[in-house]
Amino acid sequence: MGSELIIATGNAHKLEEIRAILTVPGLELVGLDAVPNAPEVEEDRDTFEGNAIKKAATLAEFTGKWALADDSGLEVDALEGAPGVTSARYAGEPPDYAANNAKLLRELTGVINRTARFRCVMALCSPEGETHTVEGRCEGYITDGEKGAAGFGYDPLFVPEGHNTTFAEMPPAAKNAISHRGRALAKALDEWRTILSGI
Repeated sequence: MGSELIIATGNAHKLEEIRAILTVPGLELVGLDAVPNAPEVEEDRDTFEGNAIKKAATLAEFTGKWALADDSGLEVDALEGAPGVTSARYAGEPPDYAANNAKLLRELTGVINRTARFRCVMALCSPEGETHTVEGRCEGYITDGEKGAAGFGYDPLFVPEGHNTTFAEMPPAAKNAISHRGRALAKALDEWRTILSGI
Protein backbone atom coordinates (compact mmCIF):
# COMPACT_ATOMS: atom_id res chain seq x y z
CA MET A 1 0.00 0.00 0.00
CA GLY A 2 1.50 3.32 -1.06
CA SER A 3 1.35 6.59 0.81
CA GLU A 4 -1.56 9.00 0.49
CA LEU A 5 -1.58 12.74 -0.10
CA ILE A 6 -4.95 14.35 0.63
CA ILE A 7 -6.01 16.82 -2.07
CA ALA A 8 -8.28 19.41 -0.48
CA THR A 9 -10.82 19.65 -3.27
CA GLY A 10 -14.17 18.13 -4.11
CA ASN A 11 -13.86 19.52 -7.65
CA ALA A 12 -13.39 16.53 -9.99
CA HIS A 13 -11.94 18.72 -12.81
CA LYS A 14 -9.32 20.17 -10.49
CA LEU A 15 -8.43 16.74 -9.04
CA GLU A 16 -7.97 15.38 -12.56
CA GLU A 17 -5.61 18.26 -13.47
CA ILE A 18 -3.58 17.76 -10.29
CA ARG A 19 -3.33 13.98 -10.77
CA ALA A 20 -2.19 14.46 -14.39
CA ILE A 21 0.82 16.54 -13.36
CA LEU A 22 1.76 15.70 -9.77
CA THR A 23 2.96 12.15 -10.35
CA VAL A 24 5.22 10.70 -7.66
CA PRO A 25 5.89 6.93 -7.60
CA GLY A 26 4.12 5.26 -4.67
CA LEU A 27 2.07 8.36 -3.81
CA GLU A 28 -1.68 8.18 -4.21
CA LEU A 29 -3.58 11.46 -4.58
CA VAL A 30 -6.86 11.21 -2.68
CA GLY A 31 -9.70 13.71 -3.14
CA LEU A 32 -12.15 14.90 -0.49
CA ASP A 33 -14.80 12.48 -1.75
CA ALA A 34 -12.72 9.73 -0.12
CA VAL A 35 -12.43 11.53 3.24
CA PRO A 36 -15.53 10.81 5.37
CA ASN A 37 -16.86 13.84 7.29
CA ALA A 38 -14.17 16.10 5.85
CA PRO A 39 -14.54 19.58 7.36
CA GLU A 40 -15.97 22.32 5.16
CA VAL A 41 -13.33 25.05 5.07
CA GLU A 42 -14.57 28.60 4.60
CA GLU A 43 -12.31 30.48 2.19
CA ASP A 44 -12.37 33.75 4.12
CA ARG A 45 -8.75 34.90 3.74
CA ASP A 46 -8.01 37.89 1.51
CA THR A 47 -5.20 36.24 -0.47
CA PHE A 48 -4.93 33.06 -2.55
CA GLU A 49 -2.02 31.97 -0.34
CA GLY A 50 -4.02 32.46 2.87
CA ASN A 51 -6.94 30.39 1.58
CA ALA A 52 -4.68 27.60 0.26
CA ILE A 53 -2.78 27.31 3.55
CA LYS A 54 -6.00 27.34 5.59
CA LYS A 55 -7.51 24.51 3.51
CA ALA A 56 -4.36 22.34 3.50
CA ALA A 57 -3.65 22.86 7.22
CA THR A 58 -7.25 22.04 8.21
CA LEU A 59 -7.28 18.82 6.16
CA ALA A 60 -3.82 17.73 7.34
CA GLU A 61 -4.84 18.18 10.96
CA PHE A 62 -8.19 16.41 10.40
CA THR A 63 -6.75 13.38 8.55
CA GLY A 64 -3.35 13.13 10.21
CA LYS A 65 -1.84 13.01 6.70
CA TRP A 66 -0.04 15.49 4.47
CA ALA A 67 -2.51 17.61 2.50
CA LEU A 68 -2.31 19.75 -0.62
CA ALA A 69 -4.69 22.59 -1.39
CA ASP A 70 -4.78 25.31 -3.98
CA ASP A 71 -6.58 28.57 -4.25
CA SER A 72 -6.75 30.16 -7.62
CA GLY A 73 -8.63 32.78 -9.50
CA LEU A 74 -8.79 35.30 -12.26
CA GLU A 75 -7.49 38.86 -11.95
CA VAL A 76 -8.76 41.33 -14.56
CA ASP A 77 -6.73 44.55 -14.79
CA ALA A 78 -9.65 46.76 -15.87
CA LEU A 79 -11.58 45.57 -12.79
CA GLU A 80 -8.69 46.36 -10.42
CA GLY A 81 -7.87 42.68 -9.96
CA ALA A 82 -11.45 41.44 -9.55
CA PRO A 83 -12.85 38.81 -9.30
CA GLY A 84 -9.61 37.69 -7.55
CA VAL A 85 -10.13 35.59 -4.41
CA THR A 86 -13.89 35.69 -4.99
CA SER A 87 -13.58 34.16 -8.50
CA ALA A 88 -15.64 31.04 -7.70
CA ARG A 89 -18.45 33.08 -6.13
CA TYR A 90 -18.24 36.19 -8.28
CA ALA A 91 -21.96 36.10 -9.15
CA GLY A 92 -22.97 34.98 -5.63
CA GLU A 93 -23.68 31.74 -3.80
CA PRO A 94 -23.76 28.92 -4.67
CA PRO A 95 -20.84 29.03 -7.16
CA ASP A 96 -22.15 29.03 -10.74
CA TYR A 97 -19.73 29.04 -13.69
CA ALA A 98 -22.27 30.29 -16.22
CA ALA A 99 -23.44 33.14 -13.97
CA ASN A 100 -19.84 34.12 -13.18
CA ASN A 101 -18.94 34.25 -16.87
CA ALA A 102 -22.06 36.26 -17.72
CA LYS A 103 -21.29 38.77 -14.95
CA LEU A 104 -17.67 39.15 -16.09
CA LEU A 105 -18.73 39.83 -19.68
CA ARG A 106 -21.27 42.42 -18.45
CA GLU A 107 -18.62 44.17 -16.34
CA LEU A 108 -16.31 44.37 -19.36
CA THR A 109 -18.90 45.70 -21.82
CA GLY A 110 -17.21 48.40 -23.88
CA VAL A 111 -13.85 47.94 -22.10
CA ILE A 112 -10.86 47.98 -24.47
CA ASN A 113 -8.15 46.78 -22.09
CA ARG A 114 -9.06 43.16 -21.34
CA THR A 115 -5.71 41.93 -20.01
CA ALA A 116 -5.99 39.42 -17.20
CA ARG A 117 -4.17 36.61 -15.50
CA PHE A 118 -4.97 33.38 -13.76
CA ARG A 119 -3.06 32.89 -10.49
CA CYS A 120 -2.77 29.71 -8.47
CA VAL A 121 -1.12 29.21 -5.08
CA MET A 122 -0.50 25.63 -3.91
CA ALA A 123 0.02 24.88 -0.23
CA LEU A 124 1.41 21.63 1.15
CA CYS A 125 0.95 21.03 4.90
CA SER A 126 1.96 18.26 7.27
CA PRO A 127 -0.23 17.21 10.22
CA GLU A 128 2.38 18.89 12.47
CA GLY A 129 1.92 22.23 10.70
CA GLU A 130 4.94 22.26 8.37
CA THR A 131 3.90 24.45 5.41
CA HIS A 132 5.25 25.03 1.90
CA THR A 133 3.78 27.16 -0.92
CA VAL A 134 4.40 27.76 -4.63
CA GLU A 135 2.66 30.04 -7.12
CA GLY A 136 1.91 29.75 -10.82
CA ARG A 137 0.61 32.47 -13.17
CA CYS A 138 -0.71 32.60 -16.69
CA GLU A 139 -1.09 35.98 -18.41
CA GLY A 140 -3.67 36.53 -21.14
CA TYR A 141 -6.86 38.40 -21.94
CA ILE A 142 -10.64 38.06 -21.75
CA THR A 143 -12.57 37.45 -24.97
CA ASP A 144 -15.87 39.16 -25.77
CA GLY A 145 -17.84 35.89 -25.68
CA GLU A 146 -17.56 32.26 -24.59
CA LYS A 147 -15.62 29.91 -26.87
CA GLY A 148 -15.02 26.19 -26.42
CA ALA A 149 -16.59 23.44 -24.36
CA ALA A 150 -13.62 21.91 -22.50
CA GLY A 151 -12.26 22.97 -19.11
CA PHE A 152 -14.33 24.73 -16.46
CA GLY A 153 -14.83 28.07 -14.76
CA TYR A 154 -13.62 31.05 -16.78
CA ASP A 155 -11.83 28.82 -19.33
CA PRO A 156 -14.23 29.73 -22.21
CA LEU A 157 -13.37 33.43 -21.76
CA PHE A 158 -9.60 33.33 -21.22
CA VAL A 159 -7.05 33.38 -24.04
CA PRO A 160 -3.50 32.77 -22.75
CA GLU A 161 -0.66 34.99 -23.99
CA GLY A 162 0.86 33.79 -27.25
CA HIS A 163 -2.26 31.83 -28.23
CA ASN A 164 -5.44 32.61 -30.16
CA THR A 165 -7.74 30.03 -28.57
CA THR A 166 -9.34 29.97 -25.12
CA PHE A 167 -8.43 27.41 -22.46
CA ALA A 168 -11.81 25.79 -23.19
CA GLU A 169 -10.82 25.23 -26.84
CA MET A 170 -7.57 23.45 -25.91
CA PRO A 171 -7.03 19.73 -25.25
CA PRO A 172 -6.40 19.18 -21.50
CA ALA A 173 -2.70 18.38 -21.99
CA ALA A 174 -2.13 21.64 -23.90
CA LYS A 175 -3.91 23.67 -21.21
CA ASN A 176 -2.06 21.89 -18.37
CA ALA A 177 1.28 22.71 -19.99
CA ILE A 178 0.73 26.47 -19.70
CA SER A 179 -2.04 27.03 -17.14
CA HIS A 180 -1.53 28.72 -13.78
CA ARG A 181 -2.32 25.43 -12.01
CA GLY A 182 -0.06 23.49 -14.37
CA ARG A 183 2.81 25.90 -13.71
CA ALA A 184 2.25 25.81 -9.94
CA LEU A 185 2.16 22.00 -10.00
CA ALA A 186 5.33 21.78 -12.12
CA LYS A 187 7.06 24.06 -9.61
CA ALA A 188 5.66 21.97 -6.74
CA LEU A 189 6.96 18.76 -8.31
CA ASP A 190 10.38 20.35 -8.77
CA GLU A 191 10.68 22.02 -5.35
CA TRP A 192 8.87 19.42 -3.22
CA ARG A 193 9.97 16.17 -4.87
CA THR A 194 12.00 15.07 -1.83
CA ILE A 195 9.16 15.89 0.58
CA LEU A 196 6.53 14.17 -1.60
CA SER A 197 8.72 11.08 -2.04
CA GLY A 198 9.13 10.86 1.74
CA ILE A 199 5.44 11.04 2.60
